[in-house]
Parts: sequence; C-alpha cells; structure tokens
Amino acid sequence: MTDPLDPRKVHTVEQAKAIVQQRELSHVKVGVADIDGVIRGKYMSREKFFSALDKGFGFCDVVLGWDSNDQLYEGVNIQYTGWQTGYPDAQVRIVPDSCREVYGEPGMLFFLAEFDGAAEAICPRGVLKRILEMAGAMGFEAKTAFEYEFFLFNETPHSVREKGYRNLNPITPGFFGYSVLRSSVHAELYQELLALSQQMDFPVEGLHTETGPGVLEAAIAVDNALDAADKALLFKTFTKVWAQRNNMMATFMAKWSNDYPGQSGHIHISLQNKHHQPVFHQDGALHNMSELQRQFVAGQQKYMAELTAMYAQTVNAYSRMIPGFWAPTHATWGVENRTTSLRVIPGSEKSQRVEFRFGSADANPYIALAAALGSGLMGIEQRLTLEPQVTGNAYEQTFPDYLELPHTLERAAGRLAKSQVAQDLFGKAFVDHYVGTRLWEAQEFRKHITDWELKRYFEII
Repeated sequence: MTDPLDPRKVHTVEQAKAIVQQRELSHVKVGVADIDGVIRGKYMSREKFFSALDKGFGFCDVVLGWDSNDQLYEGVNIQYTGWQTGYPDAQVRIVPDSCREVYGEPGMLFFLAEFDGAAEAICPRGVLKRILEMAGAMGFEAKTAFEYEFFLFNETPHSVREKGYRNLNPITPGFFGYSVLRSSVHAELYQELLALSQQMDFPVEGLHTETGPGVLEAAIAVDNALDAADKALLFKTFTKVWAQRNNMMATFMAKWSNDYPGQSGHIHISLQNKHHQPVFHQDGALHNMSELQRQFVAGQQKYMAELTAMYAQTVNAYSRMIPGFWAPTHATWGVENRTTSLRVIPGSEKSQRVEFRFGSADANPYIALAAALGSGLMGIEQRLTLEPQVTGNAYEQTFPDYLELPHTLERAAGRLAKSQVAQDLFGKAFVDHYVGTRLWEAQEFRKHITDWELKRYFEII
C-alpha cells in the first residue's frame, strides 16, 4: 500500500498530480492574490487542474482591474486592462509547492497561483519575486516573519451590515493585553486557531491578546521571504474563514474605531549570504550591527516616504498613523524602540534583525515585503549612511521634514508615482498600475460623507 503523500512535501508538477490522484479528488481549490491582497479563486476539476499544471490556465484579468469591492478602476489611467481591452483572460500558473490541506474541507487541497505573461509585471507575487532575484544577484537570501493584529467580533457578515458597522460586539471587553485570563477562558478558540495554522502550514509561534476589546496578535514563524509572504496571505484569509465558520468575524482593517489603537502588520527581516550565514550580526559592533545591516536599515529609512503607499495601502491605514497609538509618523529607527518605524533587534548571529513597524495589517504582504526588502537592498547597493538613532519617545521629538511620511493615501500615491527608486525596483508597469489603483481608492473615499462631517456640520454650519 502506498504511503499517503504529504501536501507540504509536494514540489513538482508530477507530485501535485500524484497527490490529487491518490486522494481521488474530483476537484481542487486554487487561488491568486489580487492587488489588495484578496485571494481570488475557484474550484477546478481534476482534468482542468492537470492541464493548468502543464500549460497554465486563463483567469479573467478583471481581478487586476477592480478594487476590493469589485468596482472597476476608471478614470485613473489604468492601462493593463479595462473596457478598452475587453477584460480578456490573463495567463496564470499553478505553484506546485504551495499545496496544502484546506481548513474545514477534509481531504481537499489548495494551491496558490501567480500571474504569468504580460500580467506578471503587475502581479503582487511576481513583484516580490523580482526583488528576491535582486537579492540573489547581490549574494543574499532573506528570512522574514510577519506579525498581525486583528479584532474578533461576535458578529456575522449579515449582522455587521444590519448594524451599519456600529455597536459591534467584540468577543471580549476592555483593554487587557497579554491576558492569560482571556486566553484561558477562550482556550478552545485559541487552540482551534493554532491547530488551523499547523494544518495549513502557516505556523503561529506566538498568539496573545493585545490592547483593546477582542484584539489578538499572531506572530507567524520565520521562513524564506516568498514562503513567509504566502503564509501571511493565507493566515489572513483563513483566519477570517475560521472566524466566520464559528459565527464570528475577524477584521484586519487598519483602524476600525477611534477609541482603540490601529492594527499593525509588522515585518521582521534578516539577510543571509549564499552559504546561509547571517550577515546582520557583527560581534563587538555597536548593537551588534554589521555595516550591511546599517546600510540595509538606512535604505529602508531613506525610501520609506517614497514607498509609503506600498505599506499603507488603504485610506483607512492613514487613520492609524497617530502619535501615541503605536504607529510611526516619521521614517525613524531605534534599538529595541517600539515608537520608531524601524526597530533594530540586537541578538545572536541568528536572531539579529530589523522589525519594520510602519505597515498596517490590511496591507498586501507581497507588496509590503517587496518594498521593505527592496529599499533595504537599495541601501546596501548605494552604501547609504543611517540617520542618527532615536532614543526615547519618538512621538515627542521633532525630525527633519524629509523624514515625515505622507498623511494621506493620495499624497503617498503621488510620491510613489514620482519615485525613480520605485521604478528601478518594481518596474514602471507595476508602479503605474499600482498608483492608479491607490488613486482610485482615494477617489472612492471622497465620494462618501463621514459621520464626523455630519456631526460637525449638519446643524451648526
């Protein structure tokens, strides 16, 4: 009798076919990330899937031509697709080594895919892969870990709409970070989420309550950069799946309430050489920082303002950037300092790293990591020098204007559009397309009247 194949040991087309045949599956599930980091996918018959493994398959390119609410980008100079092209199929290829079990569907298999051909230039996963090729050409490989904060509510997709997204019921009350009480009372939920993370291979190495009602933080285990981004994407999606299957809702929205801190998407990064030796650590150096780490952090710092739209990708993300609410407002760095954008974490040769703290939980992990890693590599390539280290509370200090980060998505998109380093790193096709999508997002927001406006102006003005 043939031993069951392990989905996480599938690496080739032949192995992908073999595990589907062994499980006698009539269909498998496939998905590809859009610009906003939403997985768009379908069930695919075994015959169609085998053909896709061999030759790729067509996927309507509208998923690169609409927003997270399925509204078509119009009037923002999107060239790749639109009414002018008729929204044809884009070529997509299956990623065999992304094979994994699917939560809630015993025996079912899930495969990630990525855009190919002309669409590869604007594919979020493709953008990150090009940065990793740049790292490889420079003699480096990146190790990465994502951390996410998210709120859980005793709500459903129907109830939040019926309530108009007001008076929502978090699963726990009050501010109670790192609470053993909360995690023990709700132990079954924690255990289910941890089991899910193991089953689908985005293992969580730390899970605890954060400051706010119903908010948790999950630290996903470190991995190679591309695998880490895949796992971050899957963690966010299937945490929401798990929650909704349990009559809850999870949100990774950057800031859902004025009363509570926003939700971050921190990224820990280190580099190794081609011999798998860490290059950020240097014995005897200040804070154990090698010259390569100093240059890497300098690149992240120098280009953070130009690339802000790739980290803070939604209108709502800029509501999080308020002094004193654990979100940076300037491109600053410090050592073990959680008030700065870049937190250098001194440690052993293996653990020395930088935590990129600026990003929000709603960001597409491929795009955010491409920017955080690409800017650091540019710092090494250009041998940049770090600005002075920030000590103490960065929120109470003043900094040069060039370190200030854009305060709105529209301004951030404008900075990105003019950034030569962005075009050098990510390609003109991606930058132009992505800028258009962010301008669209800002434009859509301007069409709506906020509660603040009504309360402030309705009667008095």
